[in-house]
Amino acid sequence: MFIPSAKSKLSLIAIFLFSIVLFIWVDSSRVFVKEKNFEEKYKAAKLMHRAEKVIKEYRISQNTAIDEVNDPNKTMLIGEKNTLITTDRGNLTAKLTSLNPNFAAVMIDLFKKAKLKKGDKVAVSCTGSFPGINLAVMSAAKVLDIDLIMISSVGASMFGATDTSFTWLDIETLLNDKEIFTYKSIAASLGGGRDMGRSLTKKGRKIIEETISENNIQLIHEESLEKNIKAKMKVFKKYADREEIKLYINIGGGLSSLGSTINGRLVSPGFHRHLYLKNLPVKGTMFLFAEEGIPILHLLDIIKITEKYELPIAPEPLPEPGTGRVFEDERYNITVAAIALAIMIILILLVIFFDHKQLKLKEEEINL
Repeated sequence: MFIPSAKSKLSLIAIFLFSIVLFIWVDSSRVFVKEKNFEEKYKAAKLMHRAEKVIKEYRISQNTAIDEVNDPNKTMLIGEKNTLITTDRGNLTAKLTSLNPNFAAVMIDLFKKAKLKKGDKVAVSCTGSFPGINLAVMSAAKVLDIDLIMISSVGASMFGATDTSFTWLDIETLLNDKEIFTYKSIAASLGGGRDMGRSLTKKGRKIIEETISENNIQLIHEESLEKNIKAKMKVFKKYADREEIKLYINIGGGLSSLGSTINGRLVSPGFHRHLYLKNLPVKGTMFLFAEEGIPILHLLDIIKITEKYELPIAPEPLPEPGTGRVFEDERYNITVAAIALAIMIILILLVIFFDHKQLKLKEEEINL
């Protein structure tokens, strides 16, 4: 065992102080490295930003009032708390967070995990509750040239697309007319309780039905939730046109997709290659697709997804496209760290060498 002498102890103290200097050098050498698929992520974020801008400009042209308290970034994508098509409670923080255009980059990352390729068909179940996430999915899909088969539930939870004159279907139509996207729902249901508009007034249900008709979309409105689920599965299969669906995406808490609110909570947010939940009283389309071995992307708990990708919560102002850890990762400069380590090893070995040499000389003097 090496036992330092009095002189070498001074050397070790010097090494300790020098090591602090080396640590500061290494720590300050950290660099930002572009993450995988940077270009595609950036294009998707820019596209989502553009889509939000088009929506805002249109709403301003329609003299729509801005709620600067609930919508501090003035996106005009935060709806009123209670309207005739509000179906359930909603988390304003989650809605504000979802409007970050860099969420589209998160979708690119998740699509890559699902190993999607150009031309792949993807089934999407969305609602009016999270227009921001809907836009993020569409933006990522366009950049990767993915074929989306979309079915919507028009009703929206608080602060979503709750404006009766500008529902999610109206947003889709606007973005198609402005040639931002070519994606559009092929069918739609009322949403809300039992996916049949339960808890809405008759007037609210009528408004949704008229909106679906005005947007030239197939209405799915069966006698029960279970029949709505079967009808949506049939539509998904029909539009897949015998091609394999590579991924199923659930956005929000639509009951026809989940089967029940509890079902949605049993599945963690994010990508799942397989789902193994059994004995569910009612299985929505998400679970029926999972039983067929189709991977699932569950986008319900937006805050958890945000935290995982280190995006800001309810940011003010909205971040610029291309900013955040989803684009760049901060890492130590390996070259600097290696040099610092080599210097430390050399210094320590020198102290040991000279200390042993001095000790040997002392032993020889004693022997003489």
